Amino acid sequence: MSYDLVVLGGGPAGYLACERAAHEGLKVVLIEKRNVGGVCLNEGCIPSKTFLYSAKLKDGAEHGDKYGVKCRGIEIDHPAVVARKNKVVKTLTGGIASMLKGLKVEWVKAAGVIKGKGPDGYEVEADGKVYAAKRLLIATGSEAAMPPIDGLREQYEKGFALTNREILDIEAVPKKLVVIGGGVIGLEMASYFNSAGSEVTVIEMLEQIGGPIDADIAKLLKKNYEDKGITFKMGCRVTRIENGAVVYEEAGKQQKAECDKTLVCIGRKANTQGIGLESIGVLTERGAVVTDERMKTNLPEVYAAGDVNGKSMLAHTAYREAEVAINNMLGRKDKMKYNAIPGVIYTNPEVAGVGETEQSAKEKGLDVTIKKVPMQFAGRYVAENEGGNGFIKIIVDNKWNKLLGVHMITNYSSEIIWGADALVDKEMNIESIKKIVFPHPTVSEIIREAIWQL
Repeated sequence: MSYDLVVLGGGPAGYLACERAAHEGLKVVLIEKRNVGGVCLNEGCIPSKTFLYSAKLKDGAEHGDKYGVKCRGIEIDHPAVVARKNKVVKTLTGGIASMLKGLKVEWVKAAGVIKGKGPDGYEVEADGKVYAAKRLLIATGSEAAMPPIDGLREQYEKGFALTNREILDIEAVPKKLVVIGGGVIGLEMASYFNSAGSEVTVIEMLEQIGGPIDADIAKLLKKNYEDKGITFKMGCRVTRIENGAVVYEEAGKQQKAECDKTLVCIGRKANTQGIGLESIGVLTERGAVVTDERMKTNLPEVYAAGDVNGKSMLAHTAYREAEVAINNMLGRKDKMKYNAIPGVIYTNPEVAGVGETEQSAKEKGLDVTIKKVPMQFAGRYVAENEGGNGFIKIIVDNKWNKLLGVHMITNYSSEIIWGADALVDKEMNIESIKKIVFPHPTVSEIIREAIWQL
């Protein structure tokens, strides 16, 4: 069976590539063994946000007294939260499947393996049939990394140790939860289960939570969650997982954190094993497919987009990479830029940032001005955040007087950061930004206020 494009993997990169290609009149076949939507829609971005929204409503009601709204007996009905999560996921995955069907994209619900290159192009075998096309897009995504921790595999098989996939289907809130890894996934799940009533401990090897986020924001976020009852063990290495406990090393001494469940989220690895890359000689590096700025691999008409190339494991990055790949397949010159990819942690409060941080700018020796402004400069923030302690930090290039980075910790930051992303991506100078009219009152006005504080 011959096509214009074979897409291997139906996550954000895969299904969006199918949509864009089909709109351009290409005959497309998608090979995906699970539901479309990938990790993001089925066991990541979307389901975790349903959890976090429920927690946000509960936290707001619990502290309503500050706003003249008195509520009592507030609790999270976890089974109901899971049921709603499943409904949301079913609605969205069904919508994507319907969209692909409407565009006449053929979806083969089976595992696909690249077999080689034949007279009709690159060949992928799935469900006992071979699908061939002149072009191939590898979009097989990623999976949770399973480090070589003593006892992890055994406890994972027993259901004591969980990954992001299993934690979202857990039937009951554990009394005690240990989260291994203080990155985005770990913090978001720690946030939800803390609100749901768990006694949460986060164990992180580094001295900062949140990975590469701004250091001041990381400190404030950690303080806020310590105030809510979350315990952080920083600079600690997990050495063993046993039934009912996580053993870790702290200041050279072995410590034990007893718990009912442990969530392992120390990163993700590209899904490149067992898909037949070696059959055509696709170049990989550190387990990820090597691509250039046009999403091309080392082979003609073979592209890779999304987590599988290991460049930026975010769904919105995958969307853009898919568009770049399709544009180049069609002869339209397009390239990927990674200097302005926004990142968000959907905790309460939210954290968002784009571009250079204060630390990265200093490491690169850039001549910059750093301005940190309290969120109290935005009237709506004050109206809606009694006792709030959020802030924004901007990084400005002194030579060219342009914005290099924006980082904030505040409610709505996930909805604001795209505007900051546009300012950084388009390399707007400060005088031009000052002329932008922001609606009032909005939390987003803090960007304007920060600019005028320079």
